[in-house]
Amino acid sequence: MSSASQLRQDALRIWRAGVEAVLPDKLLEREVSVAGGVLSIGDWEAPLDSIGRIAVVGGGKAGAAMVRGLETALGPEVIANHQVGGWVNVPAGTVEPTIAVHLHAGRPTGVNEPRPEGVEGTRQILREVSTLAPGDLCICLLSGGGSALLPAPAAGISLEVKAAITRLLSASGATIDQLNCVRRQLSDIKGGGLARACTAGTLLTLVVSDVLGDPLDTIASGPTYPCHEGPQHALQVLRELNIAEHSDAQPVVEFLQRRIEAGDGPKPEPSCQVEHLVLANNATAVDAAGIEAERLGYNHAMLCATESEGPAEDVGRHLAEMAITMRDQPGPNCLITGGEPTVTLAPPERRGKGGRNQQLVLAAIEELEDCHRVALLSGGTDGEDGPTDAAGALVDADVVAAAEQQGLSPADYLARNDAYHFFEPLDALVITGPTGTNVCDIRVVVVDQVC
Repeated sequence: MSSASQLRQDALRIWRAGVEAVLPDKLLEREVSVAGGVLSIGDWEAPLDSIGRIAVVGGGKAGAAMVRGLETALGPEVIANHQVGGWVNVPAGTVEPTIAVHLHAGRPTGVNEPRPEGVEGTRQILREVSTLAPGDLCICLLSGGGSALLPAPAAGISLEVKAAITRLLSASGATIDQLNCVRRQLSDIKGGGLARACTAGTLLTLVVSDVLGDPLDTIASGPTYPCHEGPQHALQVLRELNIAEHSDAQPVVEFLQRRIEAGDGPKPEPSCQVEHLVLANNATAVDAAGIEAERLGYNHAMLCATESEGPAEDVGRHLAEMAITMRDQPGPNCLITGGEPTVTLAPPERRGKGGRNQQLVLAAIEELEDCHRVALLSGGTDGEDGPTDAAGALVDADVVAAAEQQGLSPADYLARNDAYHFFEPLDALVITGPTGTNVCDIRVVVVDQVC
């Protein structure tokens, strides 16, 4: 019979294997090569003598590692001969020395919303791509968190208004599609704005996807992907979520209505040739976690969501039910799932501290009346679960016993979105620091079927 500590260690090892498989520096080194005078990036290739300057731009939590991997793959000769340079916005905690591409701190660590320093960097990116010649190559590196790291408020919208509407949308349970539908209409770079500003002959966008199903118009709000929506679509989202009358939404509603009255619609197509390559996604991480589970001797099952899963509480309770079934019946003894649920926040005056993964595990505890021979872990692959320093949380028999001994009520903390303060004294938070990647969440359930 496996102990609770062994199950916990196995769940952590399986989860970490999934994260390590999507570290961007290794992905870039695999996909980018220089050989025989030809530059190859995925299926795209071109003779080096046909390429002028190479400009590298972009943004995201994985930006620093993506730049590092790209510079390694290109090598010093290409970097020198093709005047490789550029600008990529990243979280402050990930800025590090580079060879040719400037890393710009677009926001402080743990503050996942647009900031003035992000606006400054984004304006620099737009200027950079507008100076390129038809023979030049522009490489855009995008990853999760790119929406907050690449803010460029449209004329008539302030950064404060954009931040307020983003918080309101998130607190109202908006999906990533709904969030980005609104953000694209308030930005000069999102919804294809970067591609429209680019004057290079070719724009290659390399993506580490943090959106289920990999919709290119949604990842980082699609700065290099055409937007086929207009202001009326964003206005409809606000109405669907019943927040169009909220005071924080009023400046946005008025802005969108002015655009509708002016006859504004979808933006024009870019002049440069645009191609996209998805380097890794949630399925990549889940598959790698499955390989580690098999190596550890588990008979595993895997499931990867392709669209928003709904409330984190529902996902957590369902995983708890699956854990009990797996423990008490023959079949797989490990379940690995990937996805990204939503959380509806309590009012600010009652709200605690936490993130969707911590909320998910806390909801699972409510369902796990008997947690013996079960370990359940949920963590964000970026190492940042909501506005906390934790990637997520885990539960096993020892955690449940400690919570009972300390008189901690899961239901109370769950109702206040205060999962962090529930798990912190139980030593049940998963803390990794920023991982340098972001492909949504990985959940691992392991059970001991020995009776």
